[in-house]
Amino acid sequence: MERRLAAILAADVVGYSSLMGKDEAGTLERLKRLRGELVQPNITAHKGRIVKLMGDGLLAEFPSVVEAVRCAVDVQRGMTEREPELTDERRIRLRIGVNLGDIIVEGTDIYGDGVNVAARLEALADPGSICISGTVFDHVNAKVDLEFVDLGERQIKNIEQPVQVYGIALDNGKTDNTLVGRAAVLELPDKPSIAVLPFDNMSGDPEQEYFVDGITEDIITELARFRSLFVIARNSSFSYKGKSPNIQDVGRELGVQYVVEGSVRKVANRVRITAQLVEAASGNHVWAERYDRELDDIFAVQDEVVREIATAVPGQLDVDALAKVRRRSDQDLTAYEYVLRGADLQYREWGSVEAVPLFEQAIEADPNCARAYAHLANWHAYSITAHCAPAEEARRLTRSMAEKAQHIEPNDPVILSILAEAYLMIGDLEPARKCIDRAVKINPNHYMVMIFAADVFAWLGDIDEALRWRDLYLRHDPQSNASTIEVDFEVYYMAERYDDAIDVIAGWQNPLIHLIANFAAAYAQAGRLDQAAALRMQFEKICPADYSIENHVSEQLKMCALQKHRDIWLEGFRKAGFEV
Repeated sequence: MERRLAAILAADVVGYSSLMGKDEAGTLERLKRLRGELVQPNITAHKGRIVKLMGDGLLAEFPSVVEAVRCAVDVQRGMTEREPELTDERRIRLRIGVNLGDIIVEGTDIYGDGVNVAARLEALADPGSICISGTVFDHVNAKVDLEFVDLGERQIKNIEQPVQVYGIALDNGKTDNTLVGRAAVLELPDKPSIAVLPFDNMSGDPEQEYFVDGITEDIITELARFRSLFVIARNSSFSYKGKSPNIQDVGRELGVQYVVEGSVRKVANRVRITAQLVEAASGNHVWAERYDRELDDIFAVQDEVVREIATAVPGQLDVDALAKVRRRSDQDLTAYEYVLRGADLQYREWGSVEAVPLFEQAIEADPNCARAYAHLANWHAYSITAHCAPAEEARRLTRSMAEKAQHIEPNDPVILSILAEAYLMIGDLEPARKCIDRAVKINPNHYMVMIFAADVFAWLGDIDEALRWRDLYLRHDPQSNASTIEVDFEVYYMAERYDDAIDVIAGWQNPLIHLIANFAAAYAQAGRLDQAAALRMQFEKICPADYSIENHVSEQLKMCALQKHRDIWLEGFRKAGFEV
């Protein structure tokens, strides 16, 4: 396997699919002439070679990075003189990316990060422009008479470290300078950012436009209720109505990381709605779903589909963002990313001690990071039973953190639901009720609101409401983790569905000490006394000297709003053989 350092040029045609849709034969002929008359001659003149052609794109290799940049500039300047008789939307335009890096050579083909970065830079470039990496800039800045535009660091897909990106200012004879980079003006927000494009009406019936536009508008409105998202307003999104924009162009023009697009097709008394979430920079699909519904009540269908999409999209964004965060070092994280990583730890291993320093680092990075305070409040409350922490000190810390979180963000539904759970665990039932009621009122479509609503309503004694919320979050997030399994267990226990409670915890490895006692109570209530006794002995074996079953039961009963639930917990513990 041969490796070498090389300059890589990647180029593709902007809006190629749209051009082909309008004139397939003509577009292919024009592309062939472009390659033969402009692109190939310039690559040869600058001592490069075309590695491969890929439909509307190409990959070229140069022994000199200076020659690669000069070739890119000559090609883009030459493009301005071609096809003057055509309108801008029908002309062929190129995007070009140039990188200098290590490549792997196999026969006539090349691979490796050096190639991948060049391809990603090309995707970041505006139509008619060039993006280069910081490595290229360092080598050519003093050697070519060009003006460069600093576009900042970008996280490139499948590349661990961010890449410094520059654009090249081109004098194309039409303006003083055609700059790459509306992206240089529109910096990405520090939280997931998203634009919802107008859904396409596939019904062939202009009368359905109101229905299609209504769905788009409602999705924008629902997503805007998620305070963790930056959502582009309706007017900007609808500027693309009736067009077929390149998603990467949309991302740059609106300054967003993600785009939602979709379509609506109505046939007889049925409607099919498709939606997909796309990462703007790469064009990769993150999530897609199809909804088929009867049109008995058109507005009920519209509301249902909007809720489905508005619930699914934020969760997918968190998954995508977390995957990126996991590849980065702690030193490079923002406050939002520290919280994201800490919450992931906490929910995968409920009560994780390792999550605490991440929340503290989030606050150090941003003293107004309300969600970090909320998670810390939740952790301190949970530590009373999970880690046998001194109860009064944990209560003091829980209330202190909760007050700070609410002072900074009094209307964030996720923060309110986290705080509802925290207040519940320290026995402050009225604040817990107020927080969860407000969270549900502000945004009932967030999966975290659903999870905490299920748990809080169960302990407050409204079992039917708890089961309703449990069904909702399982519909939207069927992959259970430690937090949702514990909620399932508690809801089923207080619904007196003990066999169901046991089913959801089957196979749980290494439960925390308070869960061992609770599981014993469930087995005892289900009549499985041998398993209950084994769990009781396990609890007694590992219980710290400064903690006891009396401590655990006392704290747990404080969470019950109804005497009925206090009684069934006490009954379960006693049947399991605990002396309480």
